[in-house]
Amino acid sequence: MFLAHRPGAPARTVTTAEDAAGAAWLDLLNPTEEEEALAAEVTGLRVPTCAQLDEIESSSRLFTEGNGVYLSTPLVRKTPDDFFVSPVGFVLMPGRLLTIRYTGFSAFDVVARAVAGEATPLVSNEAGIMLLEAIVDRLADILEHLGQALDGMSKDVFQSEEPSQAQAGALLRNMLRRVGRSGDLSSSVRDSLLGLERISIFLGENKRHDLSDHLQARLATVGRDIRSLNDFVSQTANKVQFLLDATLGFISIEQNNGMKILTVVSFIGVAPTLVAGIYGMNFHDIPELNWKYGYWYSLALMAATVVLPLIWFWRRGWLGK
Repeated sequence: MFLAHRPGAPARTVTTAEDAAGAAWLDLLNPTEEEEALAAEVTGLRVPTCAQLDEIESSSRLFTEGNGVYLSTPLVRKTPDDFFVSPVGFVLMPGRLLTIRYTGFSAFDVVARAVAGEATPLVSNEAGIMLLEAIVDRLADILEHLGQALDGMSKDVFQSEEPSQAQAGALLRNMLRRVGRSGDLSSSVRDSLLGLERISIFLGENKRHDLSDHLQARLATVGRDIRSLNDFVSQTANKVQFLLDATLGFISIEQNNGMKILTVVSFIGVAPTLVAGIYGMNFHDIPELNWKYGYWYSLALMAATVVLPLIWFWRRGWLGK
């Protein structure tokens, strides 16, 4: 999809070069080869592909070519049930901004509605900073929800009632998956913030497209917001690691409890086997051989060797309350 955004009007689909005339912000959403070729014709610049936007080295993410400034970063998209990372590209040129993305992002929709509701003319630099502000706001929302989820997991780990032994394994496995996914999301948001921080620094130092004092102040605010979110991400990563260690500790406790049960079972099986082995020996001079109560005595002795250790283990708390 190839869209043109103009102040005071809804987004317009671009099918010819005339459709893009006068639009300060052009947006390629999961474009076809024909749409990429049309965007290159309209802008007069090369349009980067998805593979090029996905490059990880800084020289491939931030550079100038001709009269265009090429910027790209990985960006997190959070859905109700999942999240994933997709690259986003910005091509800033005199009087026009071209964005390239391969999935929908709510931040772009927010800026598109804001542009459609504006009556004043829009310049490309302002459109780019509006997008950066909206993206940072969206990442802040994701981190806020992540912090709330981690608080909920912390309560589940430390404040919930002790589950039964049959439920403990499933609950701990589920907790381990939740903590792991939270760690993945935190890492992905950190990568997005790192890319946005590089973009903000590059734009601030770029002399090819000078920003007005007002836009410079807004860009500086974006940089401060990114740094504060980076601090929050570091705190979140520490909490994820803490919850991971705590969950693994509870798993280790459950394993120790299982070993205790095996120890009890092994121990109470040894003594009766010993008694049966002694009285099963074929020697003539066994004192209880001709005793009337010898059979019942041996059974009682084996029962005692089972019951007494069980009482001892129970009093030590190995068998639960």
